[in-house]
Amino acid sequence: MSEERFVTLSEVEHMLTEESKERELTSEQKLAKDHADKIKKLPLDKAQKLYKELKALDFISDAITTKIVDILPTHNDDVRILFAKERLILEKKHIDQILKTVEKYL
Repeated sequence: MSEERFVTLSEVEHMLTEESKERELTSEQKLAKDHADKIKKLPLDKAQKLYKELKALDFISDAITTKIVDILPTHNDDVRILFAKERLILEKKHIDQILKTVEKYL
């Protein structure tokens, strides 16, 4: 059985593109691939690098890291919204760290 993990839109698009080379995708997979291709903001290599940099900050969960890579927040409130359901109260310095990291990839 495969491992379960959170994947960015860039990874979804890449996985479905690779799969489409081997077989015909289902209509749902085609829609998902099309959606990911239109909505993703970074190519796969940059998305993976940003993900690794954000995980190095050590206070962000995998789920939130994935959302940050997909959304690329540019404002404090954008980051706060992502953490709204977390039990972690973000300090201003943490928000600034996230925004500075994301800024490198814009």
